[in-house]
Amino acid sequence: MTAEGTIHISSAVISVLPKHRDEVLRMLAALPEVETHQSNASKIVIVMEAAESGIMGGRLAEIASWQGVLSANMVFEQVERLADIGD
Repeated sequence: MTAEGTIHISSAVISVLPKHRDEVLRMLAALPEVETHQSNASKIVIVMEAAESGIMGGRLAEIASWQGVLSANMVFEQVERLADIGD
């Protein structure tokens, strides 16, 4: 499979200091291909999509560097062929 013919879908957990949670949520909402699915005072669960795994790794590294973020860890990654999902 080539990168052009696949999509990578990943979930991740972001650990944050509670006082920075709302700002981190706003910043996540501004990122392309990132959806927030759950959050509490110190944890945020996101789902990301990208053409290749390295893009998601870079995005997680960027998130991990934000003020108030303690960690950003990928939990699961799945690769799907675009032809199989109709995109």
